[in-house]
Amino acid sequence: MATITKRDLVVKISNETGKTQQEVFDIIQHFVEQVTSSLANNDDVVLRNFGAFQVTKTKPKIGRNPNKPEAPVPIPARAVVKFKPGKELKERVAKVLPQLKD
Repeated sequence: MATITKRDLVVKISNETGKTQQEVFDIIQHFVEQVTSSLANNDDVVLRNFGAFQVTKTKPKIGRNPNKPEAPVPIPARAVVKFKPGKELKERVAKVLPQLKD
């Protein structure tokens, strides 16, 4: 199982499109900045057939410190980003199951 970095995406897209790596990097960087900015404004980001990003709020809860289990640690409510995959992404990822290793 490989890890794909932003650099890997830039090189691959550059090779496939004929655009320079700098042009592709700038586009990807602008995309990331726009998604981040939209989520920071509590807007949903929906990319058809890929998925949707949305900001949700977690409830406050009480945690435990493993070193001092008798002392409760309050964990405040916070905003987190959730991702819901789209139909096409779900279908393509489902085909990976036979290849996954435990």
